[in-house]
Amino acid sequence: MLEHLKEQPADKILSLTTAYRADPRPNKVDLGVGVYKDAEGHTPVMRAVKEAERRLVASQDTKVYTALSGDQVFIDAMVDLVLDGAVARGRVAGIATPGGTGAIRQALELIKLAAPSAKIWVSNPSWPNHASIINYLGMTRQDYRYFDEETRGLDFDGMIADLKTVAAGDVVLLHGCCHNPTGANPTADQWAVIIETVKAAGAVPLVDIAYQGFGDGLDEDAAATRAVAAAFPECLIAASCSKNFGIYRERTGILMAISDEAARTGITQGTLNFLNRQNYSFPPDHGARVVGMILTDPALRADWQAELEEVRLGMLGLRKQLADELRRLTNSDRFDFIAHHRGMFSRIGASPAQVEAMRADDAIYMVGDSRMNIAGLNARTIPLLAAAIVKAGA
Repeated sequence: MLEHLKEQPADKILSLTTAYRADPRPNKVDLGVGVYKDAEGHTPVMRAVKEAERRLVASQDTKVYTALSGDQVFIDAMVDLVLDGAVARGRVAGIATPGGTGAIRQALELIKLAAPSAKIWVSNPSWPNHASIINYLGMTRQDYRYFDEETRGLDFDGMIADLKTVAAGDVVLLHGCCHNPTGANPTADQWAVIIETVKAAGAVPLVDIAYQGFGDGLDEDAAATRAVAAAFPECLIAASCSKNFGIYRERTGILMAISDEAARTGITQGTLNFLNRQNYSFPPDHGARVVGMILTDPALRADWQAELEEVRLGMLGLRKQLADELRRLTNSDRFDFIAHHRGMFSRIGASPAQVEAMRADDAIYMVGDSRMNIAGLNARTIPLLAAAIVKAGA
């Protein structure tokens, strides 16, 4: 049996991390894998997470299975965090999942059960795992235009033109905020047009919101997702706790499925539970329990929000510093878009050859499409990166 297996393509981002670790140069800069890092290059455990874990260890007296859907306190708290009453709670079914990736996988499994012929529309570019999972499941995928390589901003006209060709019953995958990998995001007015266009097509939105709180603020980052949920009779939302709670390895996420009426929610919830049972039975609990504790305890929540705000403002500061340094070196404003992008990532528009030159000559590690993790920078490495970008002619 095993002799028939074929070698699978290596994950480009993880391969980049391996190459970075093997590089002996002291001034190397890792801008590949999407994790937050502080000024010392460390990914800390947030204060509220530490305290919630301390309380959990002290009070938990069993490790027995939880429900197929996961901890209900976590589910209710996350529905409130993401949607904040945008739709009636009775219309929302939810399951805990192994991270945002698990939520996307379960959303696609749900679509495959409910509408196996549906085409999944994905932004070009998008997080690589979107296309990978869709392809693996044997579903039909179609790209829609998103990023303008010249302006390094949103190709709004191209996006709308493509979304107007979506067929009724198709699914449109949207990034709720902090677009990965580009960092370019629609304005509120543009979101209104996107919603109107997708709704007119009779399509169902699938929103991936993995960075709530990393862009313009917790509520500001959720505004588009709430508007989408409120506008459509049906909607799927995949949310991750990896970034905004800093619990990457705990694999904590949630899939929400909004039905057109509360009477249908029971069947939807039962189907979500069934999918959990088929894929991994019970979802991981530790991270979900910690998140639930933080979001339902006023003191812990306040401390978490304060630290998250520090992280968000820190990334905005790094963006401005890099844009300013590039403006100084080039005497032009062509890199000012970096300060306007939001979230952990920006795609700077360098060619694969230029990206490789920065790696070979200056030990700057970023993904081949020039996506870089802003949170991997600090005051010492910003001048190194800016000089490498200019030197490579990006």
